Amino acid sequence: MTTETTAPAHPVTVRRRRRRRPGRWALLAVGVVLALLTVFPLVWMVVGSVKTPEEVNSASLIPSTVTLENYLYVFSQVPFARYLFNSFVVSASITLLALWFHSMAAYALARLDFPGRERIFLAIFATMLVSAPVTIIPTFIIVRTLGMVDNYAGLIVPAIFNAFGIFLLRQFYISLPDELEEAALVDGATYWAIYSRIVLPLSRPILAALAVFFFLANWNSFVWPMTVTSDPNLRVVQLGIQTFQQQYAADWNYILAASTVAALPTLAIFFVFQKQIVASIKTSGLK
Repeated sequence: MTTETTAPAHPVTVRRRRRRRPGRWALLAVGVVLALLTVFPLVWMVVGSVKTPEEVNSASLIPSTVTLENYLYVFSQVPFARYLFNSFVVSASITLLALWFHSMAAYALARLDFPGRERIFLAIFATMLVSAPVTIIPTFIIVRTLGMVDNYAGLIVPAIFNAFGIFLLRQFYISLPDELEEAALVDGATYWAIYSRIVLPLSRPILAALAVFFFLANWNSFVWPMTVTSDPNLRVVQLGIQTFQQQYAADWNYILAASTVAALPTLAIFFVFQKQIVASIKTSGLK
């Protein structure tokens, strides 16, 4: 009969483990504090949206009376549903068109060999160094010249191009094995067939992540819609909240209810596609 004995841990190893534990607890504490600071404004907004007008400015976080009258007022007295519809149409259209054109441009810049390819990519990449406010006036002049002011085209077309999407997709396509494309070319496939049947199916994780980025960025867009539209029927949700705040500056319960409604789609999209976002960062080669 044999008995198994385990060798005692080395004293140096025990000391290292003891030193690591306080460091881990400190990092955990810092992470919890940062998480609470990040989530608190959102919680305050949601809780304030169900408070009565008498309680909305109180210091108490938990309301004594929960009411949904604020949401009913927002949708009955203000065309907030129209604002949500406009934001959805604009954001969804930009997302679909941007993914379509960006994926084609990125595939050409990554996998096709043609003169001036690197210069074209550098020119596109250089636009990321220019801040958006600098280009608002030239873009507005072009949009006005083309007659796209106060219509959906003026809201959608200028926002389709995004150098970040082309850059991220290009980095992903460069990492794809060359053998896939070579085998398809040997079988007689065209570049369009390779792009549509091989590259796009492999790009689903990163395309899903970019879809989230594009949709959220355009859903929360404020400056450009305010610049290019003056028709109340074309107001997006962020402009609607800003107009709502001007009319009901003292009624914070209505403003918080409208802000909560506008934030719910973004939160839902993020929680549904958070795995795709993490997967895209891993597969894109960006560390």
